[in-house]
Amino acid sequence: MSLDGFIAGPGESGFDLLFNWYENGEVEVPTANPEMTFKVTPQSAAWISGYIGQTGALICGRHLFDFTSGWGGQHTLGVHTFVVTHSVPSGWENAEHFTFVTDGIESAVAQAKAHAGDRIVGVNGGTIARQCLDAGLLDEIYVDLVPVLLGSGTPFFSELRKSPVSLEGPLAVVEGKNVTHLRYRVKYN
Repeated sequence: MSLDGFIAGPGESGFDLLFNWYENGEVEVPTANPEMTFKVTPQSAAWISGYIGQTGALICGRHLFDFTSGWGGQHTLGVHTFVVTHSVPSGWENAEHFTFVTDGIESAVAQAKAHAGDRIVGVNGGTIARQCLDAGLLDEIYVDLVPVLLGSGTPFFSELRKSPVSLEGPLAVVEGKNVTHLRYRVKYN
């Protein structure tokens, strides 16, 4: 997230600025995609590896799924991904690494939790994270805060129905090179 709260710039730009910390260090962190290996600082490597190691499933929206072309068939974290959508995209009906959820965020969270077992369920920022927060289904918020100002674009959280939202923490603060990793617990009133 940019320092001014955006996860994408105008017209879905700025990703090179938001994600350049994935390539600014000496420690390699492999992903499920053999063509994509992160090279980060030791601090960021520990943060990423810890997150990957405890994540059992992901939830994202159809827009991100389409934007990434389904990550080439499997999310880079290598975990099963639940895609919240109004309709299953053509050609993905029997996708091995994806489940398309057409009956809402509550169903997506329930299915992802069942799949993840005792591991955590990751939720992508933007609309899906907001839906989970509004439904009282988001336990923690992880932020990779990047020192850049995008000015406008897609906010991490917008149009919250139940605001303000209080957060407890930070539970973790890890400084990498050109990124500060933060973790907060959501406090529901």
